[in-house]
Amino acid sequence: MTVPRAASCLSICLIAALASCAPAPSAGGELTGAWRSSVSFADGPLAPMKDLEFMYSFNAGGTMTESSNYDEVPPVAPAYGIWRRTGERRFEAVYSWYSTNPPAKLDTLLKGDGWNPTGRGVLTETITLSADGDSYTSTISLEMYDRAGKPIAGTNHGTALGRRMKFKGA
Repeated sequence: MTVPRAASCLSICLIAALASCAPAPSAGGELTGAWRSSVSFADGPLAPMKDLEFMYSFNAGGTMTESSNYDEVPPVAPAYGIWRRTGERRFEAVYSWYSTNPPAKLDTLLKGDGWNPTGRGVLTETITLSADGDSYTSTISLEMYDRAGKPIAGTNHGTALGRRMKFKGA
């Protein structure tokens, strides 16, 4: 093989490899990308939060991260989870976060005794993507578990309306 021919083959392989790393298209039934949603629970511990918002990152390969505008009250870590396609423009996501309790006194926090873990929450969301791929509606359920993994007080239900995050003018 001559040097120019080898260089051409190498260039083609490099272009193909880079093209496979390109992000998924934003429309046409793809969930991958960054989203912001308004969430409303009809019952349970999240029902009083009338301005609850989630931000999601749905990654290629089926992993996801979620954070809410209430993650700091009390300190709550972001949720991590998985998602999958279940049909045409339909998806399911399951994600979980750890819950904590505040310290009895603020000065104990400074001594390393505070915001102790109390369990975890698991959210399951059934998502229906719009035809243009830029918004979705969903139903969402919340299950809480104590530190030992035992369920706490039933399932809570809600709905969400999500919007794909985009650059201005895009």
